Amino acid sequence: MARWEPGARERLVVAAVDLFTEQGYDATTVAQIAERAGVTKSTFFRHFPDKRELLVAKQEILCRLLAEGVAEAPEGASPLAAVAAGLERASSVMGPVNRELASRLKGAVAASTELQERDALKSLSLAAAMTGALVARGVPDPTAALAGELGVLAFKRGYAAWSEGDRDAEDELAGYTLAALDELRAASASLG
Repeated sequence: MARWEPGARERLVVAAVDLFTEQGYDATTVAQIAERAGVTKSTFFRHFPDKRELLVAKQEILCRLLAEGVAEAPEGASPLAAVAAGLERASSVMGPVNRELASRLKGAVAASTELQERDALKSLSLAAAMTGALVARGVPDPTAALAGELGVLAFKRGYAAWSEGDRDAEDELAGYTLAALDELRAASASLG
């Protein structure tokens, strides 16, 4: 079993998603995930505190990138324009592996209450990252919170459309998340 092979973190995520899909989240052990990924259990625990955290492996990175994108939006940008900058920045870390795993991951989450709860917490973290960055730009709290929530919804809708699209296409997630944000902006304007 290769202990220091490159890409262990990614292999662990792929192995976990495959096993969760094949036998269910509850029936899958850390030992099985490590074995499937070709690493030791100790390597697993160097990367993740538990198997639940595998499915939100990039949450901290996404939060940071969303906040950075919002913070670095041009001065005078509207709250939703700043959110768009955050979505664009965060979308840059999602590549072909994410697209490939999306439908299996969706199935694993749908089949496990524990994973559904973890996914909901992830959404709260993403919204909080954007809201905090908007407040730091001087956006009033209620407006920042609404824009942050719309950003999360746009990210989820864009990710779903992107992951269900042509897996051989080289289109990037950013186009999908920005289109979803535009749709949500138009929909919210019609609420009157």
